[in-house]
Amino acid sequence: MVQRQLPNPADVLEYLKIRKPELGKSARLKKALTVYDLRRIAQRRTPAAAFDYTDGAADQELSLQRARQAFEDIEFHPDILRPAEHVDTTTEILGGTSALPFGIAPTGFTRLMQTEGETAGAGAAGAAGIPFTLSTLGTTSIEDVKKANPAGRNWFQLYVLRDREVSYGLVQRAAEAGFDTLQFTVDTPIAGNRMRDSRNGFSIPPALTVKTILDAMPRPWWWYDFLTTPKLEFASLTSTGGTVGELIGQAMDPTISFDDLATIRDMWPGKIVVKGVQNVPDAVKLIDMGVDGLVLSNHGGRQLDRAPIPFRLLPQVVKEVGSDATVMVDTGIMNGQDIVASIALGAKFTLVGRAYLYGLMAGGREGVDRMIQILSSEIRRTMALLGVSSIEELEARHVTQLTRLVPVR
Repeated sequence: MVQRQLPNPADVLEYLKIRKPELGKSARLKKALTVYDLRRIAQRRTPAAAFDYTDGAADQELSLQRARQAFEDIEFHPDILRPAEHVDTTTEILGGTSALPFGIAPTGFTRLMQTEGETAGAGAAGAAGIPFTLSTLGTTSIEDVKKANPAGRNWFQLYVLRDREVSYGLVQRAAEAGFDTLQFTVDTPIAGNRMRDSRNGFSIPPALTVKTILDAMPRPWWWYDFLTTPKLEFASLTSTGGTVGELIGQAMDPTISFDDLATIRDMWPGKIVVKGVQNVPDAVKLIDMGVDGLVLSNHGGRQLDRAPIPFRLLPQVVKEVGSDATVMVDTGIMNGQDIVASIALGAKFTLVGRAYLYGLMAGGREGVDRMIQILSSEIRRTMALLGVSSIEELEARHVTQLTRLVPVR
């Protein structure tokens, strides 16, 4: 029998620790423990059209769903009795150092999500010691990104435009600003069928309709920021009006070819990687051509729905191009474990796009900082639990890819 007694009031008071309530942005972000938490905050604070532009994908959004499911369908194999007291997440990528095995991916229309836009992303990346990538469809200029991240690594993502001279001019400006890597993007000859945007009447700049006004009423802070800061427009393009499909249709050239890659490569003094590779033969051809790296990507599921899953494709590509080739991965990364698994299976680096924008929408620069903190913590914890002290120690034996979708033979 347990002996019971009346509680001592002094003991009860000792247990009662009333904490001072924390309010405001910092408190809100502190409570976010995962990228999905940041996503929920972002959805509450951002009008539907802007949030859905970030959150959505093409057609039925199967490519995005499958990419995220593929990362969840992994099994880790930790080593026991191998202390990893001090975990080093530093890695070498494309001739330079990154404090973490991921960088910020290029995103378009970024100031639409939150008015600090690319300035917040570049500043946070610089503070964390990781690369930041500016999109051709960015809303902050090449030069202003350099100002926001003067001592850090800046990369530029290039679309080949109908007006080639515009593309060539952007390449020259990025080189003059000291950007060290160019991401030559090959998966957007035309716009994907992004139905959330169509249903929301999404356009650049946002159109004030009855629907958008009603949606804005519970989010006055977003509209205050939008209306009291510089006009939203592309920093690198002159065409700024219309739907996403119209803008991409006006700007992009569906005749993009290997000749364009050769031309840009001759112009660019730094490292050049091809972003949007989605099969093994293309990967082998590009490495044989001597490009500095590849990004396995289906554009976050925003172009061709039912496209290959980059994380699934990774082991096959690494096997064919060799473990020394620089192969990177994006699409679907929402957890530091996704990044660890990618590195273990042969990726040299990863890129995060939506995770970055969820942080931005949740809290501007502080939100991006919080996103990086969350992923960094998850990476370090996962490595320590695997018994791995450095990025170089991660191996394919640490991860098994489980599968739900088996090809018909």
